[in-house]
Amino acid sequence: MESRNHTEISEFLLLGLSEDPALQPLLFGVFLSMYLVTVLGNLLIILTISSDSQLHTPMYFFLSNLSFVDICFISTTVLKMLVNIQTQNKNISYRGCLTQMYFFMVFGGMDNFLLTVMAYDRFVAICHPLHYTVIMNPRLCGLLILISWVIIFCISLLHILLMVRLTFRIGTEIPHFFCELAQVLKLACSDTFINDISLYVATALLCVFPLTGILFSYSQIVSSLMKMASTEGRYKAFSTCGSHLSVVSLFYGTSMVVYLSSAVTHASQRSSVASVVYTVVTPMLNPFIYSLRNRDVKRALGRLLSQAASCL
Repeated sequence: MESRNHTEISEFLLLGLSEDPALQPLLFGVFLSMYLVTVLGNLLIILTISSDSQLHTPMYFFLSNLSFVDICFISTTVLKMLVNIQTQNKNISYRGCLTQMYFFMVFGGMDNFLLTVMAYDRFVAICHPLHYTVIMNPRLCGLLILISWVIIFCISLLHILLMVRLTFRIGTEIPHFFCELAQVLKLACSDTFINDISLYVATALLCVFPLTGILFSYSQIVSSLMKMASTEGRYKAFSTCGSHLSVVSLFYGTSMVVYLSSAVTHASQRSSVASVVYTVVTPMLNPFIYSLRNRDVKRALGRLLSQAASCL
C-alpha cells in the first residue's frame, strides 16, 4: 500500500500562513512588497559594489555574493507562496517540492558559509593587518566561495536522494508556506531514521560549525582590540565589523528562536509564522544594515545614484 501511495503521489498541499480567505489579499500585498524591497535592495548593493573600484576588496566581494544568495533565498520560497495566493491553489507538485527543498537548503547553507567567511575576513583584517592583502588574495577568496558552493550542493543533493526513498500519503498537507525538510520528514509514512541522522549531521556542518567559526573569529578580534592602546583605534577597527555582526545576530538569533520554539510548542502554524523572520525579513534588512551602517557603501551608493540621476 505504501509503495502504491508513493508511486501515485504527484503533489502536496501547502497550507500557508493562514487559511482565512479574508487575509489572503493582505498577505499577498505584504509579501509582494517585502519581496520587491529585498530584490531591489540587494541588486542595488551588487550594482554599487561592482561599479565602484574602491569597493573591490574581499569584504565587499563576499557582501555582493551574500546579496546574490539572499535574492535567490527569498525567491525560492516567496514566489511560490505568491502564486498560490493569487491563484487560490495550495498545490505544489512532488518534484516541485523536492526542487524547492533543494534550493532552500543550498541558499540557506550558503548564507551560513558566507557569514563565516566574512567573519574570517574581519579576523585577518584586524588581527593580521600587515598580512591582510597577502592572505586574502583574490585566489583564496574565489576558492573559499567555490568550496562553499561545492559542499552545500553535495549536502543538499544527499538530502534529496534520501527523500526520494520515502513514502507519503496521497493528499499530504504541509503546515507551512514552503517545503521545509524537517516539516516534510514528519509527514512521511516510512522510516525516517537515516534522514533524521543526516539532518542532524547537516545541521552541525551548516549551522554549528559556521557559528563556532564566527564566534572564534570575534573572540580573537575582541582579544586583539583589547591590546590596542588607542580607544579611537579600537572603535575604528571594530566599526568595520558592526554591519556583519548585526546580520549574524539577526540571522542566527531568529533561526534559533524559530527552531527552539517549534521544538517546545510543537505548533507547526506558529513555527511557520516565526520562520518568516529569517526566510523573508532577514534578507530584506541586510541591504539596509550594510548601507546605513557602512560609510564606504553609503558614499558609493550616493555616487551611483548621482550618476543615474545625471543620465536621466
